[in-house]
Amino acid sequence: MMMEHDRLIGDDGEVTELGAGFFARAKRGRPAMLPEERKVRVNVMIDADLADRLNAVSNKSAFVNAAIRDAIAKAAADQA
Repeated sequence: MMMEHDRLIGDDGEVTELGAGFFARAKRGRPAMLPEERKVRVNVMIDADLADRLNAVSNKSAFVNAAIRDAIAKAAADQA
């Protein structure tokens, strides 16, 4: 069974021209995420030197998430 998106890929593996039919059915944005997968906005104030160093990181959210998870795990281990 051919998937709809398979018709958009030509024999050479490249995306074919997207016609009016594609754009008539196209939707803006991405599908909504499940509530348990959504991110939560948190505003914090950090020191200027940390902000400068954080600006050099490509995916700030992933970096901060990992750093906080590591810090929480270390704090929990220190308390045990």
